[in-house]
Amino acid sequence: MPFSAKSLDFLFENMLNDSKTWFCDHKEDYQKYVTEPFAKFVIDLTDTMLEIDDRFVCNPKKISRLYRDARYAKGKSIFRDYVWYSFCRPYEGHKCLPEFYFSISPRGFDYGCGYYAASSDTMDSIRSLILSDDKSFKAALKAYKNQDVFEHYGELYKRNHYPEESKDKQNWLNRRNMGLSGESKDFDLLFSDKLAEKIAADFTAIAPIYKFFVHAEECVTEKGK
Repeated sequence: MPFSAKSLDFLFENMLNDSKTWFCDHKEDYQKYVTEPFAKFVIDLTDTMLEIDDRFVCNPKKISRLYRDARYAKGKSIFRDYVWYSFCRPYEGHKCLPEFYFSISPRGFDYGCGYYAASSDTMDSIRSLILSDDKSFKAALKAYKNQDVFEHYGELYKRNHYPEESKDKQNWLNRRNMGLSGESKDFDLLFSDKLAEKIAADFTAIAPIYKFFVHAEECVTEKGK
């Protein structure tokens, strides 16, 4: 079954109640309206994601938790009103790797590709590839320009560190973190059986950007040998 209004209603009501007791009392609704449709969504996307990177972990049981770590929940609700799934390679240690993600909430859905928190070594590698006009960056830039769904995320430096470079390159070079994100309030699409097909097409369109990130990671690894 696809996502439905009941999926979003549950997420909203669960955060509003913000109670483990309420959540346990409504756990069947959580499974029926959130985890089951999310698992189907992941399964429907799996073939496409493995074509992009055959090392991706595609496990429909591994959607995010609804509740926050109590150590970091001070002043916040225990429960979030959103859930997500990330397609990424198996983590090695604490290194942050590039990933594709998809998230739903009462506000709609958002999705994209990039880093949660890229390391300084990764960002240095990304900038080096950009400045050298590496072919992987050229493919990434072309893919970015040929789509209109995703925008860059990642805090920009207050001062332009690369005034001599083109505007296109500056948009990548002057960021502390790196990735693309898109948001939608198209609930008709979210609740339809065409959702996975649309997301698969959008992810395929920006696959060269993911491969650019992977190449940057490979350069970091090679440099460390």
